Amino acid sequence: MILWGPPGVGKTTIANIIAQTLQVPFYTLSAISSGVKEVREVIELAKKQSSVILFIDEIHRFNKGQQDALLGAVEKGIITLIGATTENPSFEVNSALLSRTQVYILKALDEKDLVALLQHAIKNDEVLKTKKIELKETEALINISGGDARKLLNLLELVTDALGDNAVITDEAVMEIAQQRIALYDKKGEQHYDIISAFIKSIRGSDPNAAVYYLARMIAGGEDVKFIARRMLILASEDIGNANPNALLLANASFDAVNKIGYPESQLILSQCAIYLASSAKSNAATVAIGAAMSAVKTHGDLPVPLHIRNAPTKLMKKEGYGKGYEYSHNYENNFSPQEYLPDAINGTTFFEPGKNLREEELRKFLKSLWKDKYGY
Repeated sequence: MILWGPPGVGKTTIANIIAQTLQVPFYTLSAISSGVKEVREVIELAKKQSSVILFIDEIHRFNKGQQDALLGAVEKGIITLIGATTENPSFEVNSALLSRTQVYILKALDEKDLVALLQHAIKNDEVLKTKKIELKETEALINISGGDARKLLNLLELVTDALGDNAVITDEAVMEIAQQRIALYDKKGEQHYDIISAFIKSIRGSDPNAAVYYLARMIAGGEDVKFIARRMLILASEDIGNANPNALLLANASFDAVNKIGYPESQLILSQCAIYLASSAKSNAATVAIGAAMSAVKTHGDLPVPLHIRNAPTKLMKKEGYGKGYEYSHNYENNFSPQEYLPDAINGTTFFEPGKNLREEELRKFLKSLWKDKYGY
């Protein structure tokens, strides 16, 4: 199986619980520090035992050769593989290995879970329970930890050590201690939420100087090159969209390029892409449009498709009126017929509202010339 989820949600803990419950040999490798040699050594040990579990942390960091080394042992049942990853395994785990695993998605802990975890630690930890701690406010603890339970407990320990016995934990106290003691970027690339947030918001805010600075912070911190490129690829549609369609093309080309090259040369490609995206015209019209459409689907359910644009592959369907009255757009002037495409219940609903930028204003004028006042363009 592969456990996929953000840092600090219990992936390693789950693997340990499984091994302890089954009472079987349990081997752990980290993809950051282990290679094919270490994998093969564990497999040789497993051949002399039975029902061996091999847990690989950060399995997405294994290259194809390292993942291939696992295949035979998994297929033959020599080992039971449990992988943990913070990245989408569809992108990072090769298809041969992925087809032999079950993927379980672990969601980030919500505020209620995190507060309960804090209270449990204060009440039951051998050291903390002797300090008579009052948990007065939790917002700062939760915001800084970013949903990561491990980071939350480390932060709690740091704060209580600084405040001493009879500590009263407030947001102000947490922020003061955190700013003094917590590194802004984890060199292992796990605690990256603040920096990636600043990076994306700088690009969205059209500041190439801030964007390239935060890019440098991530590169220096050892961030996965594909993670950075993937986030820029998403941003190209989310925040630029049809204001500059070339942004998506460049971001996609950048993603492909860094997959081929890797560090250190990829920093040049990432820099070029980040500067281009930050300097581009912006629009979230496509993002708003799909959000509105998804909301309509949720509100109205599966509305019937108008008969005239339904597919009619059989005589019965044609007899029932499927496809009857459909107007083939290319047979009409300007390749356009003002027929209805939306279901009756949402006829005339505007989902796409062109943004106030040069390219989308052109789209607005074009759509207005076709649809007149129907969609309010």
